[in-house]
Amino acid sequence: MYRFLLSRQWVILTLLALALIPTMIELGFWQFHRHENRIAHNQRIEAAITAAPVPVAELTSPGRTVSDDERYRRVTAEGTYDTEHQYVVRRRTNADDQIGVHVLTPLVLDDGTALLVNRGWIASNGPQTRLPRIPEPPSGEVTVTGRLMPDETTAKSGIKDLKGLPEGMVMLINGTALAEDIGRPVLGGFIELSAPEPSGGTPQLLSSPDHSGIGAHMAYAVQWWLFTAAVPVGWVILVRRELRDRAAARAQEQQAAEQPPATAGV
Repeated sequence: MYRFLLSRQWVILTLLALALIPTMIELGFWQFHRHENRIAHNQRIEAAITAAPVPVAELTSPGRTVSDDERYRRVTAEGTYDTEHQYVVRRRTNADDQIGVHVLTPLVLDDGTALLVNRGWIASNGPQTRLPRIPEPPSGEVTVTGRLMPDETTAKSGIKDLKGLPEGMVMLINGTALAEDIGRPVLGGFIELSAPEPSGGTPQLLSSPDHSGIGAHMAYAVQWWLFTAAVPVGWVILVRRELRDRAAARAQEQQAAEQPPATAGV
């Protein structure tokens, strides 16, 4: 009764079903792990931005790479802004997705090293082929608080480091690349300023990182596992349908064989 399963068509169909089951199980676990990683990522951000701020020198130094665990950590620093080596970072958006620039100003610390401070966003006021008017930072000794960030690279950010830009304009925030121009050792990474608030509201301080969403990875995982369960169920349904069709065909053949032949007219 089940010999049809040995036919070429049914062997191929069965092998395909057997191949799909582990593949879709693995895809489900892949999405599940992405869900777990997203939750861990959000928890890492929450812990970093809610922790008490520490002096920046405890987490970074010239030539040091800011790790993922240190990203978004709140830090404090005391020093004087170096407005002679101020930069704007091209093609950056604000919370309303308006295109402008970020204002990047070195803060010279007591030991002579510099910390790059992203003071926030300003409108570019036209094509970004010339420097916009940059609001002045506070003068004299200041204490700042901000979120520690790793140096930006093309590999990690996807932003091309264009050449031939106007003087004082950059594409990436990278202390190693700017150290020679600044003329002093620059701490690894930079900070996104969170305090004090700028006078007049400009530059606009950057928003805290959004860490509320977890995406649809868990829903995708469940979806793949439901597909996995549907494969053997579908295979059984097809087998039963084939059995039913074959039984109906045999009954029809038997009925035709038992029916007496029609009598020819005289």
